[in-house]
Amino acid sequence: MNLHQFRFVQEAVRRNLNLTEAAKALHTSQPGVSKAIIELEEELGIEIFSRHGKRLKRVTEPGQHVVESIAVILREVGNLKRIGEEYSAQDSGTLSIATTHSQARYVLPAPVTKLRERYPKVNISLHQGAPDQVARMVLDEVADIGIATESLADFPDLVTLPCYEWQHVLVLPAQHPLAQQQRVTLEDIAAEPLVTYHPSFTGRARIDHAFAQRHLTPRVVLEAIDSDVIKTYVRLGLGLGIVAEMAVQGEPDPDLALRPLGQLLGHNTARVALKRGAYLRDFVYHFASLLSDRLDKALILKAMSGQSSTYEL
Repeated sequence: MNLHQFRFVQEAVRRNLNLTEAAKALHTSQPGVSKAIIELEEELGIEIFSRHGKRLKRVTEPGQHVVESIAVILREVGNLKRIGEEYSAQDSGTLSIATTHSQARYVLPAPVTKLRERYPKVNISLHQGAPDQVARMVLDEVADIGIATESLADFPDLVTLPCYEWQHVLVLPAQHPLAQQQRVTLEDIAAEPLVTYHPSFTGRARIDHAFAQRHLTPRVVLEAIDSDVIKTYVRLGLGLGIVAEMAVQGEPDPDLALRPLGQLLGHNTARVALKRGAYLRDFVYHFASLLSDRLDKALILKAMSGQSSTYEL
């Protein structure tokens, strides 16, 4: 048996048992993948996959155990490579970060800049996606670290740690009647057209939950993943906006009025995600500490060696 066979089995499972897609992902031929898997099955004396003709139909019961063992083996192979990279080049390499648009746009510029100052030979690879895509990129080792608010705690093979808390902010035209009120209610907001995030992004689930608890149905007229897009449509008079507070920090905008919504919608926790058992280079630990002073190396090592997946503030 060899690592090529293990990778072929793992990729076949990832590609929903489609050997053609697995072969494309691994830059090889479909017959070669099929032959290698059959040879591994013969060596082990079991069927990893049940078949209908030449097509894979499902993973067998013993195959499930094989797939789990292969995942451990390939993870440790990846760790060996990272250990080699760590000690052959202590201060260089690539930090791959998976995150959402809001984090990439408003939160990461400062810590990324500080990391580059400390490790000038480290390149940054920034991957943006929906929260569940962020989680998957960390699991698939496309990224060393993931940062998002939603979904990260739903994956048991990830260790997630709280990074910082934030709240939503109501954004409205400066001349809007509600801008004259110091405090607004959910009923006030529900009576107006609303421009806010797509359901899978930037705490939207918390927004929906808060309205549902009050038996209110907001009139969402536009959904977006970009806070700047939301603010643009608020300026155009399309409706009131709800954005993350980091999107409105800095220089005040004379065209817009802001009202914090933490007391109405609650607070959100941005989290970092790391793959359980992964070997992390020193600059990954340093980057985590730049995101939050809570995230020192000792805490991360303790979390990575523990049984729990999710840690709270």
